[in-house]
Amino acid sequence: MAPDALHSIEYKDAPSVLVFGDSEAALERGARSAERAGCRVADAVPVKGGAARLAAQVHADTILVELDGDSPELDALLERIDADARERRQRSVVVGPEALIDAIAARAGHRDVFHLCRPSEVERVAAVALATVRRPPVLHDIGREDTPAILQQLSDEVARIATALATLAEEEGGAPAGEPLAPEGTAGSSGKDGQAVDARLVRSIIRARRLRDRYFKGGLFADPAWDMLLDLMAARLENNRVAVSSLCIAAAVPPTTALRWIKTLTDQGLLVRCADPQDGRRVYIELSDDAARALAAYIRAAQRISPLGL
Repeated sequence: MAPDALHSIEYKDAPSVLVFGDSEAALERGARSAERAGCRVADAVPVKGGAARLAAQVHADTILVELDGDSPELDALLERIDADARERRQRSVVVGPEALIDAIAARAGHRDVFHLCRPSEVERVAAVALATVRRPPVLHDIGREDTPAILQQLSDEVARIATALATLAEEEGGAPAGEPLAPEGTAGSSGKDGQAVDARLVRSIIRARRLRDRYFKGGLFADPAWDMLLDLMAARLENNRVAVSSLCIAAAVPPTTALRWIKTLTDQGLLVRCADPQDGRRVYIELSDDAARALAAYIRAAQRISPLGL
């Protein structure tokens, strides 16, 4: 759609979007995406002083933040956006480069803040459109006709994984709630049959999955949720911590896709966010205890079928 055509649209009761940007290009990009999402741009203002502006804003249905780089006042704006999300004032979309993944995740981690990284224009517009829906999004209700099909697929896949893991945990009679996955001083976790689940085994499974990319077209076997669960399982067994940016890499998909999965898996209770006590601009992602027990049970069951496990 041509820029002149965008400005000729009559929005009437269209939802309003307040755009923040750290450059003229970012402001123009944000305004264009909001208009293409069928929204009215309430204003487009710099990130500098953004927190104060947001506090004084009478009303905006959605906040869109477009970032090309870091800014001294970015943290304050993100914290304000997160606080507003928690108070259910409005949902927000934050678009930033890979270098800011951890900083954004640490300051604006609420489920109503949609975090995008290197998105396509379609992804950006879809996120703005979803953020302006005038009722809280419900996971089981996002498959309406006016919702992008990819969101329905994401919801179905996460529900399938959560159900499968929970079922396997029950069938295996895994470790009781609260019991550590790997007892202190051991390399892994053993089930009733004595088969161990250790970090080396999980890493070998991950390497085997990545080996496929050498022989088949990239993206053919994309399964970010499973790749992230495996990476977090290995890190847990190694007593290592995984930042959001590192987990995005482990997902082997574009960053925006990975961030969407992290948010959805967290909402499902499979992942847990943990603040870094030494760095306020970073959060770690961990498996929940239930997810870890279920995943260990799955790997033991898979090992009985095949030495590779997956």
